[in-house]
Amino acid sequence: MSTDQPPPPGGGPRDRDPFAKQPPPRANGSPYGDHDDGADPLAGMPPLAHLGRRLLARIIDGLIIGIPVGLIMALIWGTYYPMGDGSDARSSVFTLVYVLAYFVYEGLMLTRYGQTLGKKAMQIRVAMLETGELPAGGPGWVRAATYALPEIVPCCGFVFWLVNVLWCTWDRPYRQCLHDKVAKTVVVSATP
Repeated sequence: MSTDQPPPPGGGPRDRDPFAKQPPPRANGSPYGDHDDGADPLAGMPPLAHLGRRLLARIIDGLIIGIPVGLIMALIWGTYYPMGDGSDARSSVFTLVYVLAYFVYEGLMLTRYGQTLGKKAMQIRVAMLETGELPAGGPGWVRAATYALPEIVPCCGFVFWLVNVLWCTWDRPYRQCLHDKVAKTVVVSATP
């Protein structure tokens, strides 16, 4: 019997080291799942939305929800000082009402139109990463929930929200925020 046989496949030192780093398995080279032809899922879709437009759209949407909620809460309380009068209860109630209103607004707008009023003004829209279609049903609501609802958790919710919205500044190649990753969506230009 000869001792100069090649070692069996998978018998290298890397395979024996349980702590050696190995790349995660990827379907057709994509970290977002299986693609039939291995092509870029954004092929044929409009270009990704500019980060400045995304920020302006969020500011517009925040005002669209924040101003009416603030006015309604001021009418109920007789004054508008949810943060400045030392009342933690008022601050918590205002935050809860604002977050729930924003969640419902964004969920309804995304599942029906693929864009909120702010996104419409900035000529951008949300699209499913795989197909480019509207995030109708579950994906739209999951995206809205991941964006808005963590704010309910004191302190930690704001930290998560901040990391979530900043994520798109370093994410490549799709410039997704965490709420986009959870819902498997991208934000693209609404103009051809």
